[in-house]
Amino acid sequence: MAGLSKEARLNLLEALRLDAGQADVSSDRPDRVAADFYPIAEHLRAIEPDVVLIVGDRGAGKTKLKTAVTDNSLRDALVKYTPGLRAPDGNVSWYDAWPLRRKGPDSGAWTSFASAHKHDREVIDLWAAYLVRVLEERLDGEGRAAMEPLIRVQGGDAEACFNAYSAVKLSAMLALDRLDEHLEKRGEWVFLAYDELDTIVFADWEALGSAVRSLVSFWASYARRWSRIRPKIFMRTDFYAHNREIAGADIAKLSANRVELAWNDKNLYGALLKHIANKSEELLDYVRKVVSVIDFHQLGHIPKLARATDALPFVTRLVGDYMGANSKKGAAFTWILDHLRDGNGRVSPRRLVWLLEFAAAQERKDPKAVGNHLLHPVSLRNALDDVSVQHVDNANSSELRWLRGLEARLKVDREVPWTRKELERLLAIDFEKSWSTNDEVRPPGQDIREVFENLIELGVIRVRSADSFDVPDLYLAGLKLRRKGGVRKH
Repeated sequence: MAGLSKEARLNLLEALRLDAGQADVSSDRPDRVAADFYPIAEHLRAIEPDVVLIVGDRGAGKTKLKTAVTDNSLRDALVKYTPGLRAPDGNVSWYDAWPLRRKGPDSGAWTSFASAHKHDREVIDLWAAYLVRVLEERLDGEGRAAMEPLIRVQGGDAEACFNAYSAVKLSAMLALDRLDEHLEKRGEWVFLAYDELDTIVFADWEALGSAVRSLVSFWASYARRWSRIRPKIFMRTDFYAHNREIAGADIAKLSANRVELAWNDKNLYGALLKHIANKSEELLDYVRKVVSVIDFHQLGHIPKLARATDALPFVTRLVGDYMGANSKKGAAFTWILDHLRDGNGRVSPRRLVWLLEFAAAQERKDPKAVGNHLLHPVSLRNALDDVSVQHVDNANSSELRWLRGLEARLKVDREVPWTRKELERLLAIDFEKSWSTNDEVRPPGQDIREVFENLIELGVIRVRSADSFDVPDLYLAGLKLRRKGGVRKH
């Protein structure tokens, strides 16, 4: 079979600009959601009314899933694609209950409120106040009239919202009861999405815990009271699994019917292939040469993979069998995912897309691929550092704003691995000072031990052995670290 011409390869590489190297939100643009969204039956259970909690790592697709299921026509297509999904019948309305942006408090306002109100009960009432404000347009005339003092308050003033709600608390609950009854009679549903909870507070771990824990407690009670007003709480995995001072004991009441946004290798490659196949007719043809693809109306071109290895012919066509002249450099199929894993072995589809986008950029600048290949192994290896830098930059600009503070402390000993004692010594440097150069930001924990454990849970730090810890490739270049000579990447 003749290889690709120089012109054909360049055209494909140009089309392989996958729009993933921008800020995280860019990959969730409305015009790309249907084309990029890869339907996984377990993830789509988030549509089901009884599912309250959706758990996933950063980059696992929580926001993209929320965007997909809140689009009425796209949601209908997803339901048709997924037999057995217990989707709600009747009219469905979705509301953003968090983040509220200008309609809600900023990080400083949350922190001030949590400092002044130490009891979770008061923070629970604050969440109730914002729920009423979000659903104000759906309340009956009596409810809207009674809520006027609360609606009139500016949303950024948490204290004022709390005080206004305290004066109308009983009326507020009765108004929501009537709304739920009205929705049930009309066969309608209201879903409230709570996303980006780790951005509620940046500078105070205790205040963040107060906010998230109280939200969970509120819905642990009222998810059982209301049948048609239904919450969808998108929560980071480490909050759910280990940080009970963040999620609280009531998380168990919501977790029985949760959805976990896990990604196995088959689905990772499926998401990547769908992203590529829907970029251009030329790329679709390139994929179809080796992988079966179906067309499903609004969902676009969907690769059919029964197992992860069904994507092997595509990887072989894309880059070749190995990451070098022979198997000693590793099989490309496993290398791609293994070098994108965090410290807990998890990979997000976003990082996988980034790797190909950056490798394509390398090829456009310095072509090395031959035959039918689009990418050369050298371009992939170089792109890995670009992914790390992009990943750390994006995380530091959103929910993990302490990463630059971590980098500043680790630069004292840039070479990994470290012993636990060595790593704790590095974390202790100026521990009480801000972990950001721009504003007051605290690390993920109240003391060095807790920060150490949370860094492992987040996958920033990787456990190599009983007393050996390093940083996976996903964070290595982004944190400006390097491995000691002779130390394997593990």
